[in-house]
Amino acid sequence: MSNVLIFDTTLRDGEQSPGVSLGMEDKLQIARYLAALRVDVIEAGFPIASEGEQASVAAIARVIEGPIVAALARTNERDIDAAWEAIREAERPRIHVFISTSDVHLSQMLRMSREQALQAAVASIRYARRFTEDVQFSAQDATRTDLDFLVQILTAAVEAGARTINVPDTVGYATPSEYRQLFESLAARVSGLNPAVLSTHTHDDLGLATANALAAVEGGARQIECTINGIGERAGNCALEEVVMGLRTRGDAYRVTTRIDSSQLLRSSRLVSGLTGIPVQPNKAVVGANAFSHEAGIHQDGMLKDRNTYEIMKPEDVGLRESKLVLGKHSGRHAFRVRMKDLGYELSDDQLTEVFARFKHLADRKPHVSDRDIEAIVGTQLGGVEEIVGLDYFLVTSGNSAIPTATVRLNLCGDRPEFSACGGGPVDAIFRAIDGAMDRSHRLVDYRIEAVTDGANALGQVIVRVDVQGQVHLGRGLSTDVLEASALAYVNAINRGLQADGSTEEQQGEPGRLSGSDSDGS
Repeated sequence: MSNVLIFDTTLRDGEQSPGVSLGMEDKLQIARYLAALRVDVIEAGFPIASEGEQASVAAIARVIEGPIVAALARTNERDIDAAWEAIREAERPRIHVFISTSDVHLSQMLRMSREQALQAAVASIRYARRFTEDVQFSAQDATRTDLDFLVQILTAAVEAGARTINVPDTVGYATPSEYRQLFESLAARVSGLNPAVLSTHTHDDLGLATANALAAVEGGARQIECTINGIGERAGNCALEEVVMGLRTRGDAYRVTTRIDSSQLLRSSRLVSGLTGIPVQPNKAVVGANAFSHEAGIHQDGMLKDRNTYEIMKPEDVGLRESKLVLGKHSGRHAFRVRMKDLGYELSDDQLTEVFARFKHLADRKPHVSDRDIEAIVGTQLGGVEEIVGLDYFLVTSGNSAIPTATVRLNLCGDRPEFSACGGGPVDAIFRAIDGAMDRSHRLVDYRIEAVTDGANALGQVIVRVDVQGQVHLGRGLSTDVLEASALAYVNAINRGLQADGSTEEQQGEPGRLSGSDSDGS
């Protein structure tokens, strides 16, 4: 199989993303990561743009070993001189010259004719060849250029000494079939093209950057220009990680290879995201947070049996330690049991049913249930307390200009008493309503609340100590709703007290009332 060169332009086209400005140290760090990634070419920048840009490109050229270091220049001697001055100390320098070739760019932007553009291209390539034999030529807006003129100017570029011919889809206009056909036509019609390399540069304005780059490879391109995370002008460029893993995963279809060490993809992605301030969307291909995550129960079950059922790449191939089975409302019992074992819990079928039901209840309220959430659920659900008193529902009305009022309905061994009460605050009102529904009073000794997990939808745990029949008992409640957690904790403490006291259905008097009640009438 033939090799496809990976030309990374994160430091040039990628930095042109709106709002991105990288300092010299940032660029050096990214360049080192790109070298470790084993890209073939690093386009370090556009030296003529500023003194700082020239200094950054020169610093990269001095320290980077392995990849070719390229500098961009327009088709004039001043740009080319600046480019060469910046990369002259590189182990493997390349000058990359470009000019627009489409009629809309020539007439509206450059104000020149086709013949003038052709002459400028040839002259600049010949001038750049005075400094280095490695010269690349790009026909900007090639996909909107008249094909006959494109063949003419690229043929002249090859004759002038360009070793790489880049055919950019500058505005992301092409479709994959059109782009493939363009490369096939150029390969057939550009005289003396071999041994020059045809190169592709695609933009994502229509979401086709990666598809177009792969189509160009099918058409004969053997260099792909791309950026980490697909950053760049407007909607961005072809994403390096996507095209590399596309070629690798579907080697049967493309029959080409790259030199890329794909295990460095994730760390490179995270570095570039951190330094540019451009986040990677969770569902981003290859390096997104969800790229190797599975939540649906059917998917999780398949993954647990054979990960080939739902993964076409191995997470370790891109630098991720392992796939993730994300526990959420779509997760199944099988995945939940496996996670329990991973956390060190060996549950009976009955215990698993109990904890799984609580997990599902939480998952309906919280998009992602963490291991800490699960451990908290296990801790509260498997306390060995018989539920003599159950909480059916509660309703609270409160505000800075309203008297806190709570309505509670309990389940007392099948009976469902309901009671409303007011209190000094919503929690106090709930506790009074629970006492009223039971027709007996309890004394709150201690109340404490803590966040089990982080974030706005954190799981909260309420811990109370309640005097039940003269004995103080501990109660715990867990919920994303602090008021619900408080009610559950209070009921949990009462159940512990009743269990210790031996209160059962047989010891109850009239339905809905426990023996020995002494309601305070609240």
